[in-house]
Amino acid sequence: MTDKTGDNEQVFNRRIIDIAIKLGALALVIVWCFQIISPFIMIVIWAAILAVALFPLHSKLSRLLKGNKKFASIIIALLGISIIAVPSTNLASSAFDSAQHVYTEMEAGTLKIPKPNDSIKDWPLIGEKLFQLWYESSQDIQTVIEQYSEQVKGLSEKLLSAAAGIVGGILQFIASLIIATVFMTKSTSLHNGVSKLTRRLMNESGDRTINTTIATIRSVATGVLGVAAIQSLLAGVGLMIAHIPGAGVWAIIVLILAIAQLPPIIILGPIAAYYFSVADTTPAVLFLIFSVIVSTSDAFLKPLFLGRGMNIPMLVILLGAIGGMLMSGIVGLFVGAIVLALGYELIMDWLNQKTLNKESASKHKTEY
Repeated sequence: MTDKTGDNEQVFNRRIIDIAIKLGALALVIVWCFQIISPFIMIVIWAAILAVALFPLHSKLSRLLKGNKKFASIIIALLGISIIAVPSTNLASSAFDSAQHVYTEMEAGTLKIPKPNDSIKDWPLIGEKLFQLWYESSQDIQTVIEQYSEQVKGLSEKLLSAAAGIVGGILQFIASLIIATVFMTKSTSLHNGVSKLTRRLMNESGDRTINTTIATIRSVATGVLGVAAIQSLLAGVGLMIAHIPGAGVWAIIVLILAIAQLPPIIILGPIAAYYFSVADTTPAVLFLIFSVIVSTSDAFLKPLFLGRGMNIPMLVILLGAIGGMLMSGIVGLFVGAIVLALGYELIMDWLNQKTLNKESASKHKTEY
């Protein structure tokens, strides 16, 4: 009896050790694979988001081209690169050149600051202090730089770093767009695979989760991110035409404000006031009118991009955009907003499902 018990314990211990070794090896392989693909995760996620958002357009093009999905994908890729990547590259180049120019002139002591307009004194809260600092900088910039040397040096380095980050973000966007076109070409097989996975994980809730994911991605991508990107590009082009220093950086700030559903005039307004102090009246007035048009453009762009049906709180999108940008740069700005919005929608869907199930059970019990 004792021998049998001892043999059973040995077999059990061997099985435990065998399972532990197998699980350890499996965990090692999974962690290793994750580390290998981790640099590409954000690009692939953004590619999947683009594929879902652009799929209706891809379907229409495929029908026009008699079912040629590959050619439709090539057209979308070329259009996306020409419409988004080319202007963005120009903005990034402008931001990099401006930051480098300011940094070089600061180091050489040749930076010239125009005199401020007296109207700046009337700005609330910061008007007097800003005017005084601006005026001192226009008289003797070297003294001001020496007085705030650490802050100026840190700001210059951050501007250069931000400009380099913009370039990297554009390259990531191009790579994601190319991958997205491949996803759209293989849409049927990919959709079947994802459906099998969600059904395996969530049983009967799998299909509803896929539908919620698709609806959320398209709603946020078109109603918020699409409009914000257009406003940012328009603002950037106007800033470049007006030769505003750091046009690319200001365009990125406009993008963040637009995603947060804040009017771009918060940034473009002070820039327009600055432009009045350095330019003639006519171009300054035109730039001010342009700034107002860009800031109010979402009023007709959102209905055009079908963003009115979205019930996701703007705070969720704002936190997602800022958190994503802090984590992964420019691409993270878009991915973070959509992923957090998707998480919010899935949680709310799950909570509503639980409530509906309880109400249905209670009703059934009462009828019974």
